[in-house]
Amino acid sequence: MTNDPILIWGAGAIGGILGAYFARAGHAVHMVDIVGEHVIAMRAGLHIEGPVEAFAQSLPADTPDTLQGKFRRVILAVKAHNTEAALAMLTPHLADDGYVVSAQNGLNERVIASHVGADRTLGCFVNFGADWLEPGRILYGNRAAVALGELDGSDTPRLREMHALFRLVEPDAVMTDNIWGYLWGKCGYGALLFGTALTPASMSDAMDPAATRCVYAQLGAEVMALAAAEGVTPLGFNGFDPEAFRTRDLTRIDAALDAMVAHNRETAKTHSGIYRDLAIRKRKTEVDAQIGVLVDIGRSHGISTPALAMLCDLIHDIEDGKRPQSMDLLDLMVPLCS
Repeated sequence: MTNDPILIWGAGAIGGILGAYFARAGHAVHMVDIVGEHVIAMRAGLHIEGPVEAFAQSLPADTPDTLQGKFRRVILAVKAHNTEAALAMLTPHLADDGYVVSAQNGLNERVIASHVGADRTLGCFVNFGADWLEPGRILYGNRAAVALGELDGSDTPRLREMHALFRLVEPDAVMTDNIWGYLWGKCGYGALLFGTALTPASMSDAMDPAATRCVYAQLGAEVMALAAAEGVTPLGFNGFDPEAFRTRDLTRIDAALDAMVAHNRETAKTHSGIYRDLAIRKRKTEVDAQIGVLVDIGRSHGISTPALAMLCDLIHDIEDGKRPQSMDLLDLMVPLCS
């Protein structure tokens, strides 16, 4: 076990759970978060709650303006749209031989690599369910797929080191030579979750109705077309079946949606983090950094993504207070997706 602390930048749902589990196992961890009250609470003890496990773990923590030192291992766990700002603050704290792991949603490895270099960027896919409840409290809602991989698919000591750490949280975490496959698979799954966030319903209840399943089918198909254009073979997980959406096989898509509905009915995290941003925390979502970037990638390939573009617009309308969350918003998308 190495003694140099692991820096976790962003101590919300994902970062907080990682830090608490690593520290409980005896690894040196240092947390960074922009919420001062959360930093103070973590020093006294971060409380992990929920059906997976409940415990409290005190953690060294700072806000960005009080952090000192350089770190070899940095896990970035901020919201996707905060990646650029976080990198600007954390890069001075990255050791000369250091690297950054993206424990985020989206294709943030592209952004990180543009700042610190692809050779200093490690890919990571996290799908377990968690919610930041309030300073010092995080809900660990369910276990789910976790994967780590080098961007070029190679096998390296740092990959093995980080994989061992993440297995403390998810024993079935895998090392992969196709991390982009996991990340693009999560982009497809994430587009569906943004669809559920148009509504006040749970993820399962929003995905279940037959009348609006064509919306999810179209969203998934558009993302899979982009992945193909990028030369990536997306991988499935927790019910999501990339090949079903790529081929627009409606029977397989129905089966995949049934599996995702069932998976999400078994978690204490009933609603997505997107829903929580809109309905509870009343703040901007990751829609531009996750869905908007897909529309841009489509444009670069000359591929039309009308459903993703409409989804982006509707989420913006909710953020701006122009529309309430409603099942009617899914209905609005049906004519485009039928």
